[in-house]
Amino acid sequence: MSIATHRLRNQRLIGPLFDTPQAVVRWLGAVQAQDYHGAKWALALRSRDADAAALDGAFNEGEFLRTHVMRPTWHFVAPEDIRWLLALTGSRVHAANTYYYRKLELDEDTFRRSHVILAETLEGSRFLTRPELARALEAGGIMASGQRLAYLVMHAELDGLVCSGPLRGKQHTYALLDERVPPTPSLPRDEALAELTRRYFVSHGPATVHDFAWWSGLTVSDVRAGLELIGSEVEQMELDGKTYWTGAPVRTTEAVEQVVRLLPNYDEHVVAYKDHGPSLDPAARDALCSRTDGPLDAHLVTRAGLVVGGWRRTLEKGGVVVKADLLVVLRHKEQAALEQAAEGYGRFIRLPVVLRGV
Repeated sequence: MSIATHRLRNQRLIGPLFDTPQAVVRWLGAVQAQDYHGAKWALALRSRDADAAALDGAFNEGEFLRTHVMRPTWHFVAPEDIRWLLALTGSRVHAANTYYYRKLELDEDTFRRSHVILAETLEGSRFLTRPELARALEAGGIMASGQRLAYLVMHAELDGLVCSGPLRGKQHTYALLDERVPPTPSLPRDEALAELTRRYFVSHGPATVHDFAWWSGLTVSDVRAGLELIGSEVEQMELDGKTYWTGAPVRTTEAVEQVVRLLPNYDEHVVAYKDHGPSLDPAARDALCSRTDGPLDAHLVTRAGLVVGGWRRTLEKGGVVVKADLLVVLRHKEQAALEQAAEGYGRFIRLPVVLRGV
């Protein structure tokens, strides 16, 4: 079984679907989510009967949250996980941000004052947008615009002060974490490290030590310690001269060779690994790697778990056009599978779909 086939199963892109999107988030540990709509599609691909509106509703109810954790980008995380994840990885993201803190003249005194202003402004379950937070900060004497505002709010997220609130129309809001999520017992660091290590290799494996270090932002030494802590819960594999770790693959009778998926940009199936080689179809690898924007910044078409091109959507009156940009020729059954994938996306956004480019 290839690395891509293992990952298809463990990522739940084939086999049994989860009952709820929040169960997907728990399974994967965290889901990269700077593109909110794309990240919702990633959850829908892995769960039953989850369309965009239902996912907005679950997000608004706080069934899963969006915040900065691990790498300095947004992720969906489960409410019960957010505090121990931040305790485990937040300091690593702060360290990665040090250059920008210094460049933007953001020192500890500025962060202390901004935290006080944010706490007072959001207190009482007031859900405010980023521009509204900027006005409050500037009224308190702290310049807050552009990157400076972004890093002020990110610092508050990493310190566990704020997290996502419900959507206001299409605008994202922020909330106080302590008002959004009931207090939960803290985990000792070793227990948190073991839990994240377990979740990553079970849901994302086969993966290398360096894959997990990149995904989590932890050090390679941390990763090796995590593997020691979970012991025989994951197994070691030697593939293509590299050592991979994985949980037992999810069982399914689905024919992997005919599995075609329309993945969103930054889907965990591809973005969660330092080495993207095992995720790219050999026939398409050179073209994908030569892209100036990188192979991960576009929505991706996969065949048997391997990236074979990209896709984009265009909203038109009464429907949506999905344009596939394929770098390989699909066989008849694979073309039919791509058409089914496009129909699934149409159900997700509740619009008729026209597929082009096949």
